[in-house]
Amino acid sequence: MSENYLNIVAFDIPYPPNYGGVIDVWYKMKFLHRKGVKIILHCYEYPGRDRSNELNTICEKVYYYPRLLGLRSALSLKPYIVSSRRSNDLIGNLLKNDYPILFEGLHSCYYIDDPRLQNRFLIYRESNIEHWYYYSLFRADNHPAKKLYFLMASLKLRLYQKVLRHASLMLVVSQKDTAYLKKHFPGNRVEYLPSFHANETVETLPGSGNYALYNGNIEVPENTYAVAYLINEVFNDVNFKLVIAGMKPPDRIKKMVAGNPNLELIANPDDDQMFDLIKKAHVNILVTFQATGLKLKLLNTLYKGRFCLVNDKMLNGTGLNNLCEIANTAKAQKEKLKLLFNKDFKKEEIDQRKTILNQLYSNEVNARRLISLVFQNSNDPE
Repeated sequence: MSENYLNIVAFDIPYPPNYGGVIDVWYKMKFLHRKGVKIILHCYEYPGRDRSNELNTICEKVYYYPRLLGLRSALSLKPYIVSSRRSNDLIGNLLKNDYPILFEGLHSCYYIDDPRLQNRFLIYRESNIEHWYYYSLFRADNHPAKKLYFLMASLKLRLYQKVLRHASLMLVVSQKDTAYLKKHFPGNRVEYLPSFHANETVETLPGSGNYALYNGNIEVPENTYAVAYLINEVFNDVNFKLVIAGMKPPDRIKKMVAGNPNLELIANPDDDQMFDLIKKAHVNILVTFQATGLKLKLLNTLYKGRFCLVNDKMLNGTGLNNLCEIANTAKAQKEKLKLLFNKDFKKEEIDQRKTILNQLYSNEVNARRLISLVFQNSNDPE
């Protein structure tokens, strides 16, 4: 059987897999590599994220390109997240072979409409409906200059989205986003393929814990807004302890937590510490005010934690409703917390998780499906 080669164009260096977007990229590559796919990785780099030798263990070749930050990219008619990821070296390297090209996110799609690639099999990997995401950032942020940037980015992304008609195949992380793209691109092949992730087995512990946990990259305006909401609206007059854990918490959140005995802030935990916090919590509470993409922290919580309390926007066509407790208002969330802290997490609930998660979110199964979709071959390339 001939070997399967795949170009992957990543918006960032995908190792270490320590935030949402690169988690999907890294574990997708890891499982494709296990299945024998030969990966040629093209990734953009910029200050704060170093080149990684770990990538060489699963890729045939790794190319790095500088991200072109600055005024020229900002003044482009294309969205900044796209225009700053352009490179003559990239298009030159893509033209050195005739293998399929997987573009990770709209960020990486600068060349998806390039005439030189018109006879290639081009795959768009969706992670968000980006203009929805940036509009939600516009609504969540309080800084005037940032609000203007997020609004302009949302408008540019909405206009730029039409470039996706050049994709031979779209692989989409949620059922809701799949329906959206099928509606707007009726002539394209659009397939639901959930995010790849760090979990291979359900590690949930039965029994109980003594705190609720919120986890996320708190620096992101959407998450800052969610944390402030939980502090001010949900945990303002209840006796349950809330632990907030995540990257780069802003000073605003630090001040809100200071001096409150029912609140604890853990800044920048490593993976082991974060997973330990998730496992030992009695309730993992996750709320969002933008219904786009798939929140990978939801998967981490379901694979590792006990009760998971969410609002419906967190679920966003994930098929995970039956594994979560759902409440959409502060009053309803307080009532759910009181009920959940009065009962243990049972073995039967763990078994239900194993069944549903293995059906929908198995990296092994989804890697086989991706290979079939891209290479038109239902058999594993061994």
